[in-house]
Amino acid sequence: MNPIKNVSALIEAAKKGQQQAFSSLLDLYWQEVLAFHLKRNVNENDAEDICIRTFSKAFEKINTYDANYTFKTWLITISKNVYIDFLRKKNAVKNIDMEQASDIRKHEIADESLTQEDELIREQNLSNLLACIKKLKPDYREIINLRYFKELSYKEIAAVKQEPVNNVKIKLLRAKKLLAEIIKNQGDHVS
Repeated sequence: MNPIKNVSALIEAAKKGQQQAFSSLLDLYWQEVLAFHLKRNVNENDAEDICIRTFSKAFEKINTYDANYTFKTWLITISKNVYIDFLRKKNAVKNIDMEQASDIRKHEIADESLTQEDELIREQNLSNLLACIKKLKPDYREIINLRYFKELSYKEIAAVKQEPVNNVKIKLLRAKKLLAEIIKNQGDHVS
């Protein structure tokens, strides 16, 4: 699947902006970060949102990763901080976060190459694809719709969703992975 096998090599590739490395790191650690928050009685939707923000911040700050620590520990530390911010925002009056505006201009995850998920999604006919998309959670359905059917840029989606661009990219990456799993499972049942 991916020629880069070990985590150190993935991290180095991610530091160089390689999309597949970001995708592989997301695959390797998504469930662990999600489980960390689910064990703390965070509801599933909030836990996924925290994961999205965690990976967004991690990929934005990948060049600051210190190899003296395990990558998982680094991610969990970021995730704890994201969770604290989440609680503050949840309990505070919502005001405009000027930091979010600057996040849009920060490092963006490269996404020029087609992933395996992109290829699988392209192979589906529209009616089957729409049926599969309907199986996604509403937030993931919306992000797929905005990107692929309304053909909005990441920046335009970020404006619509009122979220940083990196969050949009991570959500889209996660949505594509979930959609590819649904398509694959549907194909397995047909065979």
